[in-house]
Amino acid sequence: MNISFSTEHERFRDEVRGFLDTHLTDELREAQRLCPGIFLDYEHNIRWHRILHAQGWVAPSWPKQYGGTGWDLTRRYIYTTECTLAGAPSTAPMGLGMCGPMLIGHGTQEQKSFYLPRILSGEDYWCQGYSEPGSGSDLASLALRATTDGDHFVLNGSKIWTTHAHYANRMFCLVRSDDSGRPQQGITFLLLDMDTPGITVDPIVFASGTHEVNQVFFEDVRVPKRNIVGEENDGWKVAKYLLEFERGGGGTAAQQSALTRLRTLAASVPTPTGTLMDDASFARKLDETEVRLQAVQYTEFRIMAALSKGQNPGPESSIMKNLGADIGQYITELAVEAIGQYAALNQAEAATPGANVAAAGPSGGTVSFARYFNLRASSIAGGTNEVQKNIVAKLVLGL
Repeated sequence: MNISFSTEHERFRDEVRGFLDTHLTDELREAQRLCPGIFLDYEHNIRWHRILHAQGWVAPSWPKQYGGTGWDLTRRYIYTTECTLAGAPSTAPMGLGMCGPMLIGHGTQEQKSFYLPRILSGEDYWCQGYSEPGSGSDLASLALRATTDGDHFVLNGSKIWTTHAHYANRMFCLVRSDDSGRPQQGITFLLLDMDTPGITVDPIVFASGTHEVNQVFFEDVRVPKRNIVGEENDGWKVAKYLLEFERGGGGTAAQQSALTRLRTLAASVPTPTGTLMDDASFARKLDETEVRLQAVQYTEFRIMAALSKGQNPGPESSIMKNLGADIGQYITELAVEAIGQYAALNQAEAATPGANVAAAGPSGGTVSFARYFNLRASSIAGGTNEVQKNIVAKLVLGL
C-alpha cells in the first residue's frame, strides 16, 4: 500500500499548520488539554467554532454550495489530524457533523436555507434526541409519544444521555408517531426549539463529577409538523442516514496524541530508579499500545482508500470503532496507574482553564481520573462494542 501524500496535499498540510500557528491560542490549547471527557465546554468550543467559520473551514465535509470547504477525503484527513496533533479543540459534532449533513441529504429547501447558515455560524447549537431510558442500542423501541393535533405534534416522554442539552437551543430527535406496525415504521424525525414550553432539562452528573449529558423531559410540547424531516412515520430512514456520520471513522490521531501526553506524564513521575518511563513493565505497556495504534492506523488507511474509490468501508468501520474505544480507554487506565495516589484527589480548580491553582502531583495528570471515568462511555456511544462485534461476526466471519 502506498501511503504517501501528494505534493499538493503536503502543501495543504503546511497551510493548515500555518493557520493553527496563527489562530490557535494558548488558552484554547489549555482548554482542550484539560477537557475531562469527549466534548469540550461550550464557551471554548464556540470560540474555536467562530474562528474556523471566519476562515471558511468550520465544515470540512460539507459541499461548497452549502458553505462547506468542498475538500477531498485526503484533505479532510490531513486537516483533522493536524488539528488534533496541535491540540486544537474539536467542534461539537451534533450540528456540523450530524444535523447539517442530514439536512443536506434529506431536508427540504426551506429547512436547508434556514438551518444550515445558522449551524455554520454557531447561532444554532444542537443536541441529539435519540436514546431513551428504555431505548439505547435498540433504538427502534423508542417511545417518546408524538400525538397529532392539527398541523402540530404534541410530545410526551423523555430522552436521556442528551449531550450538551443544557447549552443547546435546538434538538433533532426521533419520536413515536405510530405504533400500529413494525417499530421502525412508526418513527418520525423531528426538529424542535429547546425553549418550547413543556421542555425540561435535568442534568446527569458523571461519576467523575462532570456535567456533559442530561435527561430531557417533554410534557405536552407542541411542535409544528413543518419541522418533520423526510416523511411522517418514515424517520427511520433519515435516522440510519444520520448514523453513518455519527459512526464514521474518527481517526487515530486522538489516541496518538493521548499516548504522547501519557509518555510525557510518565517521564515526570519519579521512581526510586529514575522516572516511570524507566520502569520496564510500564514502558512495555506503552510500546504495546503504540503497536496496536499502528495496526489501527493501517486499517484507517484502507478505509480511506475504499472511500476515495466510491466504495463503502464495510465492517472495517466497526472494527475501527471497537478498537478505537478499547485503546482510548486503555490509555486512560495507564494514566491513572501513572499518577497513582493522586488519582483520588478532587482538583476541579486546578483543572479549570486559566486557573492559578497549582496541581497536586504531576501536572499532566490533573484530569486523568475524570477522563478515565468519562471515556467508559466511548464503548457505548455511537453504537456499543457489542453491536460492532455483531456486525463483524456477520459480515466477516459469516456467523
